[in-house]
Amino acid sequence: MKLALPALMFFISPAMPLHAAEVPLDARASARAEVQQLVERFRHAILMKDGEAMRGMFLPGGSWFQGLGETSLAAVRAKKPEAWRFNSGSYEKFAKFVGTSPAAIEETFDNVRIETDGTVGTVCFDYRFIADGKQTNHGMETWQVVRESDGWKISAMLYSVIMDDVR
Repeated sequence: MKLALPALMFFISPAMPLHAAEVPLDARASARAEVQQLVERFRHAILMKDGEAMRGMFLPGGSWFQGLGETSLAAVRAKKPEAWRFNSGSYEKFAKFVGTSPAAIEETFDNVRIETDGTVGTVCFDYRFIADGKQTNHGMETWQVVRESDGWKISAMLYSVIMDDVR
């Protein structure tokens, strides 16, 4: 009986799935670098007002939500009492905004953290949005990303909005 358990574990263990931590470190580092390139392409598309490039970075059907910070929510509700704290949006609307904005626009990313197992991943960072040289809002942004046959795509986005003109 004492030999049965180790023998059973020997035969079962090859069939058990690998954990993300068991993905080779060089493969994880390579995947992280690829996701970092996605972050850089996103930033560049905003700077260049390239709505088509922005659109191509998203997985169709993904989710997009923004949440207003406390002071921002209070300011919005002062004008529109029925305003919700969290609102859905879409990458299509954002890509259109990027491609048609008359203002010079930029988004900066600080404290970028990327986790991935090479198939799926998360990106989290602090952002600042700047229009015509003036910071308009900032907050925290998170992406869920997936690796498709043509590269990494953003499948979900969630970010907070702290409006800078209502402090």
